[in-house]
Amino acid sequence: MIVVTGATGNIGRTLVPLLAEAGEDVVAVSRRPRPEGLPAGIRRAQADVGNSASMRPVLDGADAFFILLGGELNGHGESPNALLDAALDAGVKRIVLLSSQINATRPEALSHTRLRDYEAAVRASGADFTILRPGGFASNALAWAEPIHIKRTIFAPFGDVALPVIDPADIAAVAAVALREEGHAGCTYELTGPEAISPRRQAAVISQALSEEVTFVELSREQAHAHMAQFMPEEVIDGTLDVLGIPLPAEQAIGPDVENVLRRPARPFGEWVARNLPAFQ
Repeated sequence: MIVVTGATGNIGRTLVPLLAEAGEDVVAVSRRPRPEGLPAGIRRAQADVGNSASMRPVLDGADAFFILLGGELNGHGESPNALLDAALDAGVKRIVLLSSQINATRPEALSHTRLRDYEAAVRASGADFTILRPGGFASNALAWAEPIHIKRTIFAPFGDVALPVIDPADIAAVAAVALREEGHAGCTYELTGPEAISPRRQAAVISQALSEEVTFVELSREQAHAHMAQFMPEEVIDGTLDVLGIPLPAEQAIGPDVENVLRRPARPFGEWVARNLPAFQ
């Protein structure tokens, strides 16, 4: 049995069906009592990955466990050891943790202290583990959906700074392999897309897919900061803007891990756009 947390998010919505189609017994965990977006016939469980007591009955009898921390859990909560103790007590032998590339490129970043704590706890757990460190998500472009829909306009800073954003479906595919197959224990995979692509170029790809002109408006760093302050903790904003605006060479590099694990190239941004075009129409 494989337990998947974050089952209704960008990654979980793909990961759960992949595992089910491969014949695995999957339990899709969500904090909501009636999660949407999951295939019929999938076992669902209401629990909170940040509350180990709620996870214990869900984990009972599990062989493998996908850990995804969402939202506020990246900033605070109970010790990672509480969750890992619950998993080990339940008999879990294999753990896949979704972390972040920033833990490799900016190991002192305050915004990722908690993820580093989880990485350390997973490594010390004694279970077979795989850590996934993706860079920026292609799905971050969904933040542009409303202005594209209303004004056919994208507002973003650092218009010509290119990063190899990754399709969340590729993260899910790598996670599915690591959860099911041998040969990935002790591995840390840095996951990127197949090309570095700037916000201005992303706007052009969306425009082409829509067959309509989409205008790109470049924000200053100060304007972007003010916008992000509406939904992001202050201590995270500057670090995020640094990655977007003055990325390190390692953050702009195209990594081989997706192709090595999946035996196919990572999906380009345009393929993600084609699958998600209704969001922008």
